[in-house]
Amino acid sequence: MNLQIGVIGAGHLGKYHIEKLKLRKDVNFIGFYDQNEDRSNFIKQELNVKSFLNIESLLNKCDAVTIATPTIFHYEVAKLSIDMNCHVFIEKPITYTIEEAHQLLKHAEKLNKFIQVGHIEQFNPAITAIDFSDINPMFIEAHRLSPFPGRGIDVPVVLDLMIHDIGIILSIVNSDVKDLKAFGQSVVSDTTDLANARIEFKNGCVVNLTTSRVSLKKMRKMRIFQQHRYLTIDFLNQIVDDYHSFDNLPKTTSLNQKIYTIDGPNKKYIQYNNVDVKKSDALSTEFDHFINTINTEYNTGYSGEEATKALKLAIQIQNIIESK
Repeated sequence: MNLQIGVIGAGHLGKYHIEKLKLRKDVNFIGFYDQNEDRSNFIKQELNVKSFLNIESLLNKCDAVTIATPTIFHYEVAKLSIDMNCHVFIEKPITYTIEEAHQLLKHAEKLNKFIQVGHIEQFNPAITAIDFSDINPMFIEAHRLSPFPGRGIDVPVVLDLMIHDIGIILSIVNSDVKDLKAFGQSVVSDTTDLANARIEFKNGCVVNLTTSRVSLKKMRKMRIFQQHRYLTIDFLNQIVDDYHSFDNLPKTTSLNQKIYTIDGPNKKYIQYNNVDVKKSDALSTEFDHFINTINTEYNTGYSGEEATKALKLAIQIQNIIESK
């Protein structure tokens, strides 16, 4: 029997949720709730879906819901959903505070409900195309820039955008944080609009993150450096370039590989590999994992525990920025 699923919050992201879920064959899309009556009527007519007058009436008919409300309401809405026997998919960040996140995780565990959090870049094809089992980074640099969105500014840019890269970093670097430095600035909103963080891990890895929502152009790139290897990840265009250095001439194993020679006293060979990225829609893939986890009880998504770790580090960065 298909899951009965609904959406809470029909703003910019919630609209995408509705569009994706109503087309799926493995769930029954029940409808949505949004507290803004004008928005609710607009979405109801434009997407030809059922709207509910209150959250409870929607939750009564659902096995699971996705939550795309402003962050400050995540805890309240998610707790109510869990209380009413629903699994929850929450857009990032998981909650507004780390205390709320811990309470929510305990509550979900007590009632045997699954929480997945919408760290969508974890499901970007550029990330899923990489085998991270042999990745041991010593330096990582990420730039995530976008024009001012006019939405999502209820939280600082660290919790809005940088948290994507924080989540990825914590999944790659198998070490605790040793030192943290950060700087940020408000430009057009009342919260931080651009930020830079330097994270040093106990294993020696250093990470430099730059995020802005007041850029003229979009950029979502990450560069990963380790001994004899360098990876560039373009999240926006879903492109991965992989470079290896060798002392001896390596063999090419695919048409995507090229060999470059660096002459000098210590001759080196650079093997370039344009990684095969199978383009796909990351939001649909996120929902695949959410639904599969509920049906099989095998967690393949980005869980609440992982999202809480990302939120904790993001809040630490923001606190440093606000202390200056």
